[in-house]
Amino acid sequence: MNVRRRLISSTAAAAAVTLGIVTLSACGGSSDAADKGGDGKLDVVASFYPMQYLAEQIGGGHVAVDTLTKPGVEPHDLELKPKQIGELGEADVVLYLKGIQPAVDDAIAQAGVKNTVDAATLTKLEAHGTGVGHAGHDHAEGEHAEEEAGHDHGSEAGNDPHIWLDPVKYAEVAKGVGTALEKADPANAADYRKNTDALVKKLGDLNTDFANGLKNTTTKTFITTHSAFGYLAERYGLDQEGISGIDPESEPSPARIKELQDVAKKDKVTTVFFETLASDKTAKTLAGDTGLKTDVLDPLEGITDTSKGDDYIEVMRSNLAALQKALGAK
Repeated sequence: MNVRRRLISSTAAAAAVTLGIVTLSACGGSSDAADKGGDGKLDVVASFYPMQYLAEQIGGGHVAVDTLTKPGVEPHDLELKPKQIGELGEADVVLYLKGIQPAVDDAIAQAGVKNTVDAATLTKLEAHGTGVGHAGHDHAEGEHAEEEAGHDHGSEAGNDPHIWLDPVKYAEVAKGVGTALEKADPANAADYRKNTDALVKKLGDLNTDFANGLKNTTTKTFITTHSAFGYLAERYGLDQEGISGIDPESEPSPARIKELQDVAKKDKVTTVFFETLASDKTAKTLAGDTGLKTDVLDPLEGITDTSKGDDYIEVMRSNLAALQKALGAK
């Protein structure tokens, strides 16, 4: 993502956090235990869609979930309003993924809610380059590797935060979220365990479908504007080649276009993928220069009317179908 787009204005962020602290003080701050609202439900604040989905699936009817990133908003562009920061302090549980949204990370640190869950701590994060392939092999070299150094979404040590695009890692996170909800609301622990088991099974089935569906393909290489699919590529023995790595809307350098032209020819690449919440300009530029097709590979950072599915599972299955078509699955 573009550094300019990702990094919130320091002045605006500071002002928002300051106002948020005042709001939190007015609300009495955070509690040591989960105090349910008047409707008897556990109030859960999720940072963006992948966290919202987990909370809804595992919490079921026992939770009321609010997400800081509304549909159609690119998560990295999010600017928190003082009211949203105040609501963080009133939450029973806060669920987020550190490293994706710096403004959210700062606000959550100030909120001090006892039941705060960082999904990044529930599985192992890895560093992925723009070109990630079998066993995490990194193809980014030279000038392009230097460009890639800036693509870390603010994550520590340059680790790739896109863990939800690997169903296996997402299932690990789901288990951790289930445990956190049980702790916050012991009275309904049995239901949270039951819902967690059901979700983990669905993610296991999804993993099996991906593994079988991508086992035999004409090529293992796919090109994408957004280098978000490192975990997915590693899980299923594929090679991800990102156009710029930093920003899906930026113009690729002539050197990178030449490099990708060579990769496309060598590895029989057919398709350049773009995402739903960003412009397809870069993908179409490269596709036009290389004679390739374009298609959507959704990083699932949000669900909109243009998403190919109504929830995580449906969109991931659409991603599988798109990859099968592009890679020549047999």
